[in-house]
Amino acid sequence: MSSETASTTTDGPTTAGPSSDPTTVGPTSDPTAGPTTSGPTSDPTAGPTTDPGTTTDTTGPDTTTGAGDDSTLCASQAEGLFFPPDAIWYHDASNDAVAPDSAAITQWMVQDSPPNGWGTGTMRIDFSITAIDAPAGTEKRPYELDNDYYYSPDCDVAPIPLPPGGVVEDYPQDIPPADSFEGYDCSGYQDGADCHMIVVSRSEQRLYEIYHATLDAQSEQFTAGCLALWDTSKTYDLDGRGQQCTSADAAGFPIAPLLFSAEEVAAGEINHAIRFILPNSMIRAKKYVAPATHGTNTTGPMTSIPYGGHMRLRADYPIEDLSPGAQVIAKALQKYGMYMSDGGNIALTAQSDVYGCATWADVGVDSFSLEDLKATDFEVIDHGPTIDVTYECERTPVME
Repeated sequence: MSSETASTTTDGPTTAGPSSDPTTVGPTSDPTAGPTTSGPTSDPTAGPTTDPGTTTDTTGPDTTTGAGDDSTLCASQAEGLFFPPDAIWYHDASNDAVAPDSAAITQWMVQDSPPNGWGTGTMRIDFSITAIDAPAGTEKRPYELDNDYYYSPDCDVAPIPLPPGGVVEDYPQDIPPADSFEGYDCSGYQDGADCHMIVVSRSEQRLYEIYHATLDAQSEQFTAGCLALWDTSKTYDLDGRGQQCTSADAAGFPIAPLLFSAEEVAAGEINHAIRFILPNSMIRAKKYVAPATHGTNTTGPMTSIPYGGHMRLRADYPIEDLSPGAQVIAKALQKYGMYMSDGGNIALTAQSDVYGCATWADVGVDSFSLEDLKATDFEVIDHGPTIDVTYECERTPVME
């Protein structure tokens, strides 16, 4: 992984499961430093084809938000969707049109990164990102900005409801005591690790996602880079938090609704699309496609997939050859697909089971459960024209 520095910073508030492999390059809004990409169509244009004031087809699971168990820190969509059912992450894409250059993209992926076309050659699953459920009434903590990872006006600066006992991505020790904040101390923070911190506050109907955060176990100083604050009562249109605006992922997406969990696999159904990533050299340069709102300085050719690219496992893929747990994931990839969200090596992102009500061992899923899937087993879904990356984000950051 590599981190990138934004060109614009502002002053902000001040205060007093271990990762298997870095998964992302992180968000960037620097027009000289950030990767960029183009969409599933080969001819870039200035915007998406779908009206940004509407969502795509709103068919989704009959599940409502507002669920969740405040007695645990487990934040899983097996307990209820994070966003309204008509959010794009829950759209049944089984019959959506295939992009004209789909075959060219998937064939190029296999040629560029043999044998199967993913960042590590074969498809692997990363289990490093944890989503924490903040019980109602959790005290909010302000933080000191890390200006090297703060992008204005893309990032929000509101205080975070941080429950004791939780963990950040790349936490350095065993599960911390229930009354401790030691798990929020990111071991790779000084070396530029992603250090994603994700907090789901169902009582507030908010999702707090931070790129590059740590709470020092010794000094108790809370430091954070880019906070993306999402209103989980809202169905976002194709502008998301703003065109050309990043989030805790470089595509401008939320992370949590695209993470699949052991609880969902145990229940036998994943009712949403999945997050996937590729190395910068495999992401199309200086373009993105809806529903992404941002891109970075990637270097892939026109035959590579852009930020926001949506891939769907072919309906004729023989999923019966997979293990039972892997079949649940594959069915979600056939129905909802996966969205190109950030830069990195390990293709799929599962939710850590450190606070799960089920474990990955329970459901028989490990990093190599989908290693036989090739890029050519997927189709790229047509999301319309691509968008030039300009980094000209215009929005008002959320302050509280």
